[in-house]
Amino acid sequence: MMKQYETVFIMTPVLSESQMKEAVDKFSAFIKDSGGKIIYQENWGLRKLAYPIQKKSTGFYYLIEFIAPGEIIEKLKIEYKRDERIIRFLTMKMDKYAVEYSEKKRKIKQTEEIKEN
Repeated sequence: MMKQYETVFIMTPVLSESQMKEAVDKFSAFIKDSGGKIIYQENWGLRKLAYPIQKKSTGFYYLIEFIAPGEIIEKLKIEYKRDERIIRFLTMKMDKYAVEYSEKKRKIKQTEEIKEN
């Protein structure tokens, strides 16, 4: 059965724009190739970490929201651990309230972007 998930990963701050895009593309492709469907992606940019990780105080944050069969989550976790560009990651299953909240948040963001343009 397909469930909705949200994954956030933090990439090392020493990456160039193209290296960062390559890492994002790799994980997006992995989700799609494993039978998942990406609903939403968002680059949160360079942010300060709450505590140093691997002697780094900042990292590039990226969010992917997707629908996929549950068995790919463990495989995705292994992919994150194998990639030296990823310093932290978290994937969670979204319940119906989280899905509703996320959809509402996206609509508000789209409305704000339309007003700005």
